Amino acid sequence: MTPKERAEKSAAAMWADDHASQWAGFEIASVDEGQAVLELTVEQQHCNGHGICHGGVTFMLADSAFAFACNSRNQSTVAQHNVISYTAPGRLGDRLTATATELSLTGRSGIYDVKVTNQSGAVIAEFRGFSRAIKGTLFDE
Repeated sequence: MTPKERAEKSAAAMWADDHASQWAGFEIASVDEGQAVLELTVEQQHCNGHGICHGGVTFMLADSAFAFACNSRNQSTVAQHNVISYTAPGRLGDRLTATATELSLTGRSGIYDVKVTNQSGAVIAEFRGFSRAIKGTLFDE
C-alpha cells in the first residue's frame, strides 16, 4: 500500500465515524501522508451574532483537517494541544479551505500547521496543532 493509499483508507475509516465533521458540513478535498485539505461553505447556521463565521466553526474546520493529517499513517493519534490566530472573518457564502501540513513527527509527537483561507485566497486563520499517537489503528493492515 502506498502512503497516499494508506492516508485515503485512514481518512475513510475516520470519516465513517466523524459525525461532528459531517454535521458541520465539512468535506474532505484531499489527503496524503501528513497532509489533509478540508472545505466548508459558510451557511447561516455557521454565523455568530456579528453575522460572520463563528470562530469555533473556523477552529473546528482547522482541527478536523489537523486530525486527518495526523492520522494519515493509520496510527491512532489525538490532539495534545492546539492554538489558533484569526486574521480575517469568514463571511456567509464563503468557501473556506483548511490545509493541514505536517511540520515534524518525532516518535509519538507531531506538529502540524493549518492555514484556513477563503475562496479568494485570503487567510482567515492560522492554526498550529500538536499531536500525540496513542494505541490502536484505524483499520487492520
